[in-house]
Amino acid sequence: MNKYISSIIAAAVIATGTPCIYGQNDRSQVFTAVVNPVIPQKTELCGRTVDLTRADMYERLDRELTSIIYTHGNTLLALKRANKYFPVMAPILKANNIPLDFLYLAVVESTLNQRAYSGAKAAGIWQFIASTAKQYGLEVSDEVDERYNLEKATAAACRYFKKAYQKYGNWESVMASYNAGMSRISTELDKQYVNSAFDLYLVDETSRYPFRVMAQKLLMENPEAYGYKISADQLYRPVDCDIISVSGPVEDWPAWAKQHGITFAQLREENPWIRAKTLTNKAGKTYKVRVPKKGALIRDNQPKTVFKVK
Repeated sequence: MNKYISSIIAAAVIATGTPCIYGQNDRSQVFTAVVNPVIPQKTELCGRTVDLTRADMYERLDRELTSIIYTHGNTLLALKRANKYFPVMAPILKANNIPLDFLYLAVVESTLNQRAYSGAKAAGIWQFIASTAKQYGLEVSDEVDERYNLEKATAAACRYFKKAYQKYGNWESVMASYNAGMSRISTELDKQYVNSAFDLYLVDETSRYPFRVMAQKLLMENPEAYGYKISADQLYRPVDCDIISVSGPVEDWPAWAKQHGITFAQLREENPWIRAKTLTNKAGKTYKVRVPKKGALIRDNQPKTVFKVK
């Protein structure tokens, strides 16, 4: 066995204590143990028990949970971002009588990346395309794009969910429609003579969608059970801000930011709906601008609470 292979094996022994070795002569290789997640016989989604004893239901959840668990980087980021963004989103869902499990739908959509922008031109944490955003009351222009306004986009998503639930009467079909559109799901439910998206034959992405939400819920409610160890001080924290109303034009957002003691970059980070350096605002609309309070961007000054979905 050559020195290079020997050093790899030694490192694996130190790291895991039980390296898995196979091969012959000096071609031996070391692998880290890969553990398959345990799939329960049933789980809860939006207050309803979902039976997973049916083989296809089991396999579909197993696929998504396995994929999420071993997508380490994005999964870690979602877990850390949730502590920052869920406290904003959850009260809006509650106020609209939308199950809190829809928080995990946002994770599926964007990994809670507030700057997310897809190849299909969907934007923000809830990944609205422009036409749908406008349909549900969001402003989308070169200067202002409220798909990136977390509060307003969450409220718009709630309006969509409520309309879809009135149509379908079950939340899994609402979730599938968020991916494929209500027209597609309604057509397929009628043509396939079923009432639930769980029983539909759909394109792979849409068929997987409600199971991705379930998988995110299972992992994010108990990350340590799936090998994720994150201490409270590693979670991202909300930023305490003053809310300043702007009802007229802004000739120069960078100058405006400087006058308020922050940089343009910091202004955009807290207000990603600002999409240009100027605001024409001919209609005199009132915008709520978040300005971090003095010292609020220092982590030691930020709230150290850990948000729990409940």
